[in-house]
Amino acid sequence: MAIRESGGEISAIRAFNRFYTHKLGVFDQHFMKSPFSLSEGRVLYELAHRDDLAAKQIGIELGLDAGYLSRLIQNFDEKGLVTRQPLPSDRRQYQLSLTAKGRQAFAKLDRSSDDQVIAMIEGLADDDRRRLVAAMATIQHLLGTADAPKPAVLRDPRPGDMGWVISSQAKAYAEEYGWDISYEALVAEICAQFIKNYDASREHCWIAEADGLPIGSIFLVKGSDDIAKLRLLLVDKKARGLGVGRALVEQCIRSARERGYKKMTLWTQSILVAARGIYQSAGFKLVASEPHHSFGVDLVGETWEREL
Repeated sequence: MAIRESGGEISAIRAFNRFYTHKLGVFDQHFMKSPFSLSEGRVLYELAHRDDLAAKQIGIELGLDAGYLSRLIQNFDEKGLVTRQPLPSDRRQYQLSLTAKGRQAFAKLDRSSDDQVIAMIEGLADDDRRRLVAAMATIQHLLGTADAPKPAVLRDPRPGDMGWVISSQAKAYAEEYGWDISYEALVAEICAQFIKNYDASREHCWIAEADGLPIGSIFLVKGSDDIAKLRLLLVDKKARGLGVGRALVEQCIRSARERGYKKMTLWTQSILVAARGIYQSAGFKLVASEPHHSFGVDLVGETWEREL
């Protein structure tokens, strides 16, 4: 049957589009009651989450007209939200980076976006929220490119998730680095203490999920009144390279800041190159390192910190 003959499907999809764009306030002059339009908000989002993007690249990925994008960037530049540097390979093009003022503007817009979503779903039961998120993931997957990975969502832990964290951590580090069962014991102890001593006002855990299955995790744990600890970052091998680890770390940092911490610290190993790269790009700095023998192997432990 030809698509145009399926009038019911077309009408249903258009009705949903009208409903959801109204729900999000897409056609309001100012997005999320901010000083920015929807397109401006999208550009700020890309610049906040990716380093040194070329203006042309943003235009292509967001489908923005070159002239409109040029005026948008000029406006950002005049307001002190971005810096522009010519590309060494083509000085007719330039790279964009957010200034401190630009990051503050994005942080405010990002919080407003979170608040809007919370207001939208806070009246739903837990099962209904999960159905909603799963339905959205299905839409994104079906209407995305054929080879696009299934989108990941970050959610609160549910019964059984701690067992998954322990098993996945133990299996991943045994297979990839030869760590012995003592590491599994350590992860189990961390998870048990987290459950027993959980302080909802200062601590949290997030599970990254795609297509209904967990693919990553991270823990925010209280170190002291002013210092938060980032613990047990893990991304399943099949989901690496998709930005899941970066999203988990950014969520952990944002939540620590909202909970009133002044500093965040973490302990990792020098051989965990991918994780170290995520920490460094998220603003952590290496402050100490020390050789040690743990989990059946020789390692160099590292302490990383960042101000919040």
